[in-house]
Amino acid sequence: MQIGILKEPEDKRVSIIPDSVKLLIDAQNSVYVEKSAGEEAFYADSDYKDKGAEIVSREDVLSKSDLIISISPISKSELGKLKKSAVYISSFQPFVDEKITAVLSEVGITALSLDMIPRITLAQSMDILSSMASISGYKAVLMAGEYLPRYFPMLTTAAGSIPPAKILVLGAGVAGLQAIATARRLGAMVEAFDTRLAAKEEVHSLGAKFVEVEGAKDDKAAGGYAVEQTDDYKAKQKQLIADHAAKSDVIITTALLRGKPAPELITEEMVKNMKPGSVIVDLAAITGGNCALTEADKIVEKHHVTIIGLKDLSATVPLHASQLYSKNIMNYLKIFLKEGQIELDFEDEITKSSCIVHNGEIKYKS
Repeated sequence: MQIGILKEPEDKRVSIIPDSVKLLIDAQNSVYVEKSAGEEAFYADSDYKDKGAEIVSREDVLSKSDLIISISPISKSELGKLKKSAVYISSFQPFVDEKITAVLSEVGITALSLDMIPRITLAQSMDILSSMASISGYKAVLMAGEYLPRYFPMLTTAAGSIPPAKILVLGAGVAGLQAIATARRLGAMVEAFDTRLAAKEEVHSLGAKFVEVEGAKDDKAAGGYAVEQTDDYKAKQKQLIADHAAKSDVIITTALLRGKPAPELITEEMVKNMKPGSVIVDLAAITGGNCALTEADKIVEKHHVTIIGLKDLSATVPLHASQLYSKNIMNYLKIFLKEGQIELDFEDEITKSSCIVHNGEIKYKS
């Protein structure tokens, strides 16, 4: 099996790190790595060569590989350069890009989408969404601290005492919980809100206060995503968030709805009522943002509040993000890559959910 690793054109991460290359080669595969693929994640071409990989051009990776791996999907023109029998692993997000399955079908390849791996116990070690969300939650707090014009912790000095910063985290999934843990380590007072009551115990275990709105609709089948709520609930939620936002120095938002625009949780009026110098880090910017004033992939100041809407904060920690991403993929490959051959079992829940196109046949159902 010829396995190809591509360089990410607009991302510092790399999908497979050198240590994983050695494991692939030991399992009777050969590995092509695009020149400089890991450079921005601090993995040199020589590191890959030392593990047995061959460093080649992008054209060679595309045309010679039986199995190709990347973090972000390649362009339609590059898809046409793949072998007809190729298997391509990436994050296609078919619930966002409705045309992607038709494009992949037209090319005739098999496409496995990492973001479609079910969020079940058996697949936890393959869950790139959770791995990257954890890094994003951590980095969100650090970025907030960079822009906040005050300390996070309480300090008692000869010049007087400084009270701790107040941080409000909206959404207590993986990203939110990591944000809570990081903010608490830095000495901030933290409150967290989530529609899922199951998150309450986890929030408390991290030393934060849980902000609860009664009457939430909870869907355990939503795979860790938020679910659409009733209008009555939204009205109560809006008022409660407004009250807490006005007292907060930092707000970190993480609420995503799968296949839909992110819910608006912070209105412009709420931003206006925040303290001057406050910071909002919107981790839902990629699907429209939880704040009405978020601008995707930008850091802006509105009404004396800094709003950070960078799309993928995990990519700003490329070394560890690449390590985790690579480990997730290696665990995923164990399901169907056996002795240098790909064996897809569509009775397996993980394979069935993540294979969106098989030999040109569309498998994904929206």
